[in-house]
Amino acid sequence: MADRVTVIGWDGSPLAAAALSALGAATLVAGAAHHLELPEVPEGAERVRLGSVALAARRIAGHRGTAVVLADGDPGFFGVVRTLRAPEFGLEVEVVPAVSSVAAAFARAGMPWDDAQVVVAHSRTLRRAVNVCRAHTKVAVLTSPGAGPAELGLLLEGVHRTFVICEELGTAREQVTILTSDKAADHTWRDPNVVIVIGGFVAAAQGSGWIAGRDPGGGPRGWALPAGAYGGALGEGETDLLRAAQLARLGPRVGDLVWDIGSGSGAFAVEAARTGAAVIAVDRSPGSCARAEHSARRYGVQMQIVHGSAPHVLEDLPEPDVVRVGGGGAEVVSAVADRRPQRIVAHAATRDAAELIGRDLSEHGYDVECALIQSVELDTRAWTEKERSVAFLLSGRLPDRAP
Repeated sequence: MADRVTVIGWDGSPLAAAALSALGAATLVAGAAHHLELPEVPEGAERVRLGSVALAARRIAGHRGTAVVLADGDPGFFGVVRTLRAPEFGLEVEVVPAVSSVAAAFARAGMPWDDAQVVVAHSRTLRRAVNVCRAHTKVAVLTSPGAGPAELGLLLEGVHRTFVICEELGTAREQVTILTSDKAADHTWRDPNVVIVIGGFVAAAQGSGWIAGRDPGGGPRGWALPAGAYGGALGEGETDLLRAAQLARLGPRVGDLVWDIGSGSGAFAVEAARTGAAVIAVDRSPGSCARAEHSARRYGVQMQIVHGSAPHVLEDLPEPDVVRVGGGGAEVVSAVADRRPQRIVAHAATRDAAELIGRDLSEHGYDVECALIQSVELDTRAWTEKERSVAFLLSGRLPDRAP
């Protein structure tokens, strides 16, 4: 095992004394090609090109001597330190950090970033990273080959955002470009790069904040808010208890894309967006679309609103993770199931309609649950009944998909 392992962050500025001391004593140096070309790397040291960090860690673990790993930015922030400290390698590391590429990108843009989301985009997480960009007004994306600015722009079709693209930060070839997301695919971008994605409706700032990223205390306390919170009377499928049950069945989360088909007032869509998920609200009524947009602005959440009739309007929408079908019945449920989201919820007013939807979900391979939800609102002054609602709640879950 290496006698000593030092991880040095590099941001293009001169190395600190601690970094120079560690490099001077190194008998093995691992890093990217541009790191290994630094004049401070000892001529006699073994040089390991850093591709797979896990393979390099095994090499270091078997090395007898002093090892140094060079990495861009802060190696403890989405960097190599996590892998090097994995139990299977048994390495104890010292870290000499540098300015992270995210901090450098925001510095170049002259913007604060304590209110930003930070995501990593690669082939497995690109779609989820894009969903975070849909749902939030300020996101920094650490890209990778095949999951860069062009791919982000293409997947954000229909959602207007501004990109600040920072290429090769800290090098002589550093370049910062500002353009709209729909233009990103028209260019070829150099790796590595960081993309700052900004835009969407921004609620008025309240103070200087107290937690990095999205404020979890934003908006009113509680879920399934009453009808008055959305401007008055709601549709028959939008009662507060039904919305609460639908939200619980779907469990939307950051990185998800939620479809709300037949969104009505936008009550469910707003509450799904408040979880941090990206939301597309679809309705055939222009008035409902306008009402949903008003609700979104009122509560400071981002959502894409699509005017059109399901199922035809669904063909051009990006792939969903979870879906609420608020209107359209079995025909729309069937079209949604064809897209294979992880979970689907729908409701029906009669048992016959519920059985039709349930059979269709089962035929598409979903595990189906159905519950009869009855709510009675009481006037607590006289304890008399004010309003009663009854609905069949159906939920489908794909057993072969992650929960």
